Amino acid sequence: MPLIVWIVLFTILGGVLSVLAAALFLALPQGLRARLLPGSVSFAVGALLGAAFLALLPHALESPGVSGGHGITAAVLLGLLGFFVLEKLVLWRHCHIDECETHAPDPAHGRASASGYLILVGDGIHNLVDGVLIGAAFLTDVHLGIVTSLAVVAHEIPQEVGDFAILLHSGFSRGKALAYNVLASLTTVIGGVAAYFALALAQGIVPYVLAVAASSFIYIAVADLIPGLHQRVEGRATIQQVTLIALGVAVIFITHSTLH
Repeated sequence: MPLIVWIVLFTILGGVLSVLAAALFLALPQGLRARLLPGSVSFAVGALLGAAFLALLPHALESPGVSGGHGITAAVLLGLLGFFVLEKLVLWRHCHIDECETHAPDPAHGRASASGYLILVGDGIHNLVDGVLIGAAFLTDVHLGIVTSLAVVAHEIPQEVGDFAILLHSGFSRGKALAYNVLASLTTVIGGVAAYFALALAQGIVPYVLAVAASSFIYIAVADLIPGLHQRVEGRATIQQVTLIALGVAVIFITHSTLH
C-alpha cells in the first residue's frame, strides 16, 4: 500500500474516529463516564510515554546521519519549551474533565462563548501537529507510524471527551459541537499529507521531527495528564492508575515488538 495511503488512513483514525468515539462516550450515563474517564487518562499516560521512550526516540537516535545524539536531545528540549509557550498562549490547553476554569461557558449571554471557539482553534492546531508527527513517523517506518498513531488515539479520545463537553457547556448544541469537532480533527489529515510532501524532500530533518514528536508526547503526559491523576490520592486509585499506566506502556511495547 502506498505510504501516502497509510498516512491518510491513520491520520483519520487519530482524528475523526477519536471525535466520534468521544461523542459516543458522552452518550453514556454520567456516572459511568465518571468511572471510565480517569482510567482512560491513565492508559493514555502510559501509551504516550511508551511511544516517546520506546519507539520515537530510539528511531530518532538510530537514524542515518545522526551522531552523538546531542542534536536529538536538543530538539526534545526545544520541543518541551515550545509546547510550554504554546500552552501559555492558551493554544495548547487540554481539558479531560467536563468543566474547567479556563473554558467556562458564557451563561450571561445564553450563547456559545468565545472560549468555545478558542478551544476549537487550539484543537485544530494540536491536531495539525499530530498529523505532522504521524506523517514523519510513517516516513521513517510504517511500524513506527502505526505505534505513533495508537499513542495519538490513546490521548485524543479523553481529550476530545473534554473538548466536546466544554463546547456543550459553552452553549453549542450537541450536533454543532460534533460537527465543529470533526472539522477541527480534519487538520490531522492536512498535517499528515503536508508532512509527507515536505519531509520527503528533506529526509535529514525527519529524526528531529521524531524528537519533537517525543517531546510532544512527554509534555502532554507529564504537564497535562499526570497532574489530574494526582487529584486522586487514595491508595486504591493510585494502584489503578499505576496499573493502567503500565498497561499503556505494555501495549506500545508489545505492538512495536510484534510489528518488528
